[in-house]
Amino acid sequence: MLFQKDHMLVSRFNDEKIFVEAWGENGVRVRITKNAALRGDRWSALLPDGAKQADEINITANNCATLKNGKITACFEQNVLVFRNEKGEELLAEFWQGNRPLDKKVPHNPIYFASRIWYPQAAGASRIEYRFKAYDDEKIFGMGQYQDDRFDRKGSTLELAPRNTQASIPFYYSSRGYGFLWNNPCLGRATFGANYTQWEAVSTDELDFWVTAGDSPREIERQYAEVTGKSPMMPDYAMGFWQCKLLYADQNELMTVAREYYRRKIPVKVIIIDFFHWTKFGNWFLDPKKWPDPKGMVEELKSMGMELMVSVWPSIETESDNYEEMLEAGYMIRTKAGLPFGCLFGSNITFVDSTNPDARKYLWEKIKKNYYELGIRNYWLDCAEPEYSNPTFSNFVYDAGPAEMCANLYPVEYSKAFYEGLRESGEELPISLTRCAWAGTQRYGTLLWSGDIYATWKAFKQQIPSGQNVGMSGVPWWNTDIGGFIGGDRADPDYCELITRWFEWGTFCPVMRLHGAREGQREEGYTPPNEIWVYGEKADEIMEKHIRLRERMFPYIKRCMQEATETGDPVIRAMFYEFPNDEKAWNLPYQYMLGSDLLVAPVLEPGVTELAVYLPEGESWIDIRDGKEYAGGQTVTLPAPLESIPVLRRKSAEAMFEF
Repeated sequence: MLFQKDHMLVSRFNDEKIFVEAWGENGVRVRITKNAALRGDRWSALLPDGAKQADEINITANNCATLKNGKITACFEQNVLVFRNEKGEELLAEFWQGNRPLDKKVPHNPIYFASRIWYPQAAGASRIEYRFKAYDDEKIFGMGQYQDDRFDRKGSTLELAPRNTQASIPFYYSSRGYGFLWNNPCLGRATFGANYTQWEAVSTDELDFWVTAGDSPREIERQYAEVTGKSPMMPDYAMGFWQCKLLYADQNELMTVAREYYRRKIPVKVIIIDFFHWTKFGNWFLDPKKWPDPKGMVEELKSMGMELMVSVWPSIETESDNYEEMLEAGYMIRTKAGLPFGCLFGSNITFVDSTNPDARKYLWEKIKKNYYELGIRNYWLDCAEPEYSNPTFSNFVYDAGPAEMCANLYPVEYSKAFYEGLRESGEELPISLTRCAWAGTQRYGTLLWSGDIYATWKAFKQQIPSGQNVGMSGVPWWNTDIGGFIGGDRADPDYCELITRWFEWGTFCPVMRLHGAREGQREEGYTPPNEIWVYGEKADEIMEKHIRLRERMFPYIKRCMQEATETGDPVIRAMFYEFPNDEKAWNLPYQYMLGSDLLVAPVLEPGVTELAVYLPEGESWIDIRDGKEYAGGQTVTLPAPLESIPVLRRKSAEAMFEF
């Protein structure tokens, strides 16, 4: 049965109802349920004001109907849901095998394979599999951050769950001219197979997705940003160089490092205090024995041009000053059975429930009193997944619902706690460095980083396609631990080469941040150092040069950030984003555009002294290092000495800075 209800087109068959409505420019939202009514938008990544009147809704005979919104039309064709562009061409369609319901004209088929299969669970929930057709010519980009070598997601199976190094952001751009958001925060899996695409929801009572059509990657990404939100403007200082390591153990160590950078006249814009600066997990304050004068520390850092950032974990141990109060109020994640603990770092540690609005307010009040009022305005939201010792999630329950049904909400709501708290406290440009994300997280001033990755060439190489896919997922603020997080010995020449190359590339990322848990000799009882001067004279010279280059790049970086804020354009852009008509631009995972005008080609293997770089057609290109000009539409071999990586600008763009 097909009918119109208010501004929606509705299909009902047996106990299943499909609601289709115009949502945003050139977009449609689809919700599917067996409940009496839709559940509302608490779990939705979409902004609530996206619903609109369709251009037209037509219902005809033979179980056919259409809803048109600009460049996209959602069609029920013999009860099969199909999405078409303004030319009538098929963009995406459900995958059915065998006879459809009420399809009497098709001869009997011995196999019946429905597009949607509901596997009932307790309390009205179901595990659901939903299949769409696959297309041989299709390329898939986006889906968040995964530590693999895949650029085009076609052929991939992706877990939809928040984990360290993994940010499930289930939006993708298709080379067929559409974008697709799986608007379900439940755990699940997405498989972009050769025979069909399958989405799996581990546990839910409703399916929700959004599809948009457009003529270019830019148009589709901007439409996605309009319905899920754009990043606020990044503060100026955050566009410079950030210094960090695991970990500055006390005020003396951190200030010694800060003063040495200042003495060398090397501009550090952010310096970070990592975890275990507290007395217990859940005591959100600086241990006064190790950090005796935080106000004075903040003031001195500011006098040197540096902002202080502190790591804040959502973890609470039973001995915390706040544990009993939070337990009584229901502010922590619960378990279905057994003790209410599940942190990777200890048996008696749990987490604040970020999906509880009152818990978010409680957390912010602690942060405000113990950090913000000391002058600390920047927060590193580590362990934001959160990181469970039991990675199945099945025993955990949030205020929003069972973890299996809504676990991907956690990192978004954790960022939201700090964004709203900072805004209410008068901060105009909040920024939080965050280890995980989901759809819509960008609107809360979230700077995603790629987590605790290895300090290896393999891990380094994986970051380049990963960063591009994060950008295609609607998150423009992204970075990595320069040098990798796990490992790296300053006494190893091979590692010194790796971190030098990583540092050069980090100069051309949205944020330039040095961090890591280094190996090797400790100094004065502290963890191994991670400052630029500890990796040898040559590396020191190269890194200092690139920090100063980053300073000269500031006007261009700021322009990129303004574009992200105003339009939703990513800062790191896949080559096809700027050159969609160049076929070769769709197959370049290891080079990219920084903003609209700079082509960046990092060196990703040891011992390299020259690099093949493809220059898109329709432009001439100028190497910013030596001013040499190259015609577009060709692959050129460029010098890549240890001192620099190839970076070229469009000739049509103004010279922005000197190398």
